[in-house]
Amino acid sequence: MEKKKNLLARLFAQARKDKKAFAVYVVLRVIVIAAAVMATLRGDYESLFFCVLTLVLFLVPSFLEVSLRIDLPTALECIILLFIFAAEILGELSAYYVKVPFWDTMLHTVNGFLCAAIGFSLIDIMNRSDRFSLKLSPLYVAVAAFCFSMTVGVLWEFFEFFMDMVFATDMQKDVIVQRISSVALDPTNSNHAVVIEGITDTAVNGRSLGIGGYLDIGLIDTMKDLLVNFVGAVVFSVIGFFYVRSRGKGVVARLFIPRVKRKK
Repeated sequence: MEKKKNLLARLFAQARKDKKAFAVYVVLRVIVIAAAVMATLRGDYESLFFCVLTLVLFLVPSFLEVSLRIDLPTALECIILLFIFAAEILGELSAYYVKVPFWDTMLHTVNGFLCAAIGFSLIDIMNRSDRFSLKLSPLYVAVAAFCFSMTVGVLWEFFEFFMDMVFATDMQKDVIVQRISSVALDPTNSNHAVVIEGITDTAVNGRSLGIGGYLDIGLIDTMKDLLVNFVGAVVFSVIGFFYVRSRGKGVVARLFIPRVKRKK
């Protein structure tokens, strides 16, 4: 119990070191706590769970800094905090995933960018450290960062699929389309896709859903998420490539690449 208290104290102390990031942390934390109180008064325990989860996730940047002995740039730390808030509080509690067009797309693009930055940082730190014999080329570091980001994106889609199949959550949002092609509709079983266009409705068990098209269950949303994750990963990987090539002179990359803490 004492160790847990000490860890929390260290995390809060670490969070207070960067005044700008701490200001963002405090404002977002106050909003989340207020939302948690309102959820408790309404008896909405699902929303309360998301609020508690968000408060825990807010400590992730400080935990990384303490456990890995690194300094996160202010811009990176603020974006991580805002990303968590946008995904959990605005996305889940305020239903921005449904109400705001491209909200999910925006978050997945940012996720691809951030994960590439994190993957790049892990490799770059080892590449610069005297403790490791790694001396990797800028291209290799950039490709590895890109692969790290895409792996995280794929694992997240696995998680969404698991939640949808087991708990019927619909994290892989359905998309309404007016055109489909499928070999399953080929009566000759000759592996030729049958195309159906101009779909205006879908019926389930004889009951019309009245949705104006065919209900694609998750596939389009999943591929779109991976594609925008790809875009975010490529953007940072290119930035990281020139950062390593110029030996750390990149202005943009420096805003997102953690630094190893110097021993006192």
